[in-house]
Amino acid sequence: MTEWGQIIAGIGITLGGDRDRGRRMMLECWNGTSESDFAQRCVLAHYLADTEGVLDDEVAWDERALTAFAHVGRDDLAAIGIPDAAGLAPSLHLNLGDGYLRQNRPAEARTQLEAGMITVGALGADGYGTMIRDGLERLAGRIADVRQYP
Repeated sequence: MTEWGQIIAGIGITLGGDRDRGRRMMLECWNGTSESDFAQRCVLAHYLADTEGVLDDEVAWDERALTAFAHVGRDDLAAIGIPDAAGLAPSLHLNLGDGYLRQNRPAEARTQLEAGMITVGALGADGYGTMIRDGLERLAGRIADVRQYP
């Protein structure tokens, strides 16, 4: 069974710049979870997406993260400093929407943008909240710039 400490360590190493080592650690954690470890799988998939070099693989991880999130309870992420799991939803939608747009799937990107905008109320008035809100606004602008052809 994977411990939150192992997951946090893998994320920290990745964010610290050692992407390959962090990815290996997070994949090891992923392999140590069961399909019912929704909170851990959500967080791992969310961060593993950022380590992918292939867009389709990145989007697949983002989809896994959002799928697992549907089963995450409010308090399930408290162990990693997220007191209310709802605060992660806007970031999950932002990342998936961005991936869909880069895959030239603007309708799906718009759906994720709308879902993200619905959930922004769960964000705090802090740097993280500002970053995610700004990211959603940028995504909205990029979607608006896409020309739809019949």
